[in-house]
Amino acid sequence: MPRQIIPAGSDPTAIGEVSAPPFARLPEPALLFSRRAERWNALAAGHELGPYLRFLAGLAGVQKAIQEDLAEPEMPSPAARERARSFGMPPLDRANLALDTAAETLDRLVAAVSEVEKPPAAADALDRLKQDIPPNRDTMVRAVLANAIPMEALAEHVYVAAALQVHFARLAARLDARALVPVGEGACPACGSPPASSIIVGWQGAHGARFCACSLCGTLWNHVRIKCTLCGSTKGIGYQEIDGGQGTVKAETCDSCGCYVKILHQHKDPGLDPVADDVATLGLDILVREGGYRRGSFNPFLIGY
Repeated sequence: MPRQIIPAGSDPTAIGEVSAPPFARLPEPALLFSRRAERWNALAAGHELGPYLRFLAGLAGVQKAIQEDLAEPEMPSPAARERARSFGMPPLDRANLALDTAAETLDRLVAAVSEVEKPPAAADALDRLKQDIPPNRDTMVRAVLANAIPMEALAEHVYVAAALQVHFARLAARLDARALVPVGEGACPACGSPPASSIIVGWQGAHGARFCACSLCGTLWNHVRIKCTLCGSTKGIGYQEIDGGQGTVKAETCDSCGCYVKILHQHKDPGLDPVADDVATLGLDILVREGGYRRGSFNPFLIGY
């Protein structure tokens, strides 16, 4: 697998027509999950992970469907949001989430996903989850929000993570993007979660700009290119991809922190999804990790890899 080291002052692709890209773009929850379902279905055809990708497509479809008549989510007060802004903190505090506010979303997802075709392991995990809810719900939610999912219950937590993605996407969609501020390297300005990957967009007025994609709420935030999305270093940045690839999905490696985050060239292929294509390029993770780099991003559907 070839590895290209990029000097700090250069860029492997043309910047294009970047003017003044917005700092953040908030999710549109229904559109977010419907597009992700379509992408997973498209990726599943002929893919070695086909059955799993089709299951994830069905799960994303459920994520969209259960939103239709959910109660309005409880937002932080204006004073709390302003306080978070003044201290450079995300307005959606994962650590202090009122767990009962996400309970309805999780219950609906668990009920609806029963109708989705799933691999045997996913079906068994759903059965175990139904037995654990509600006694262990809070513990499982906290584990997902802390990115500390126990190895012995990885599959069950996929469903919990899917429900929390819906809940936090609905919360983030109700924020004011103009009020968001940077909250630290590798942290979503809306909820503080790590990125699933980063994307180079082809939007009008921001063509060629890079955005990190939140693994939880789906918010996109602008990030300088040729700069580690995790530690902020501009030294020792490299790009790796699988031989024979189309050049649309690469791993951006950082010698300073020893980690990598995938970068998706959405301006070349608008169909790329920062979560779906991350899962579908598992082979890239395996190759880069063999080279000694650690995965620095988080994707609940890739847990265990």
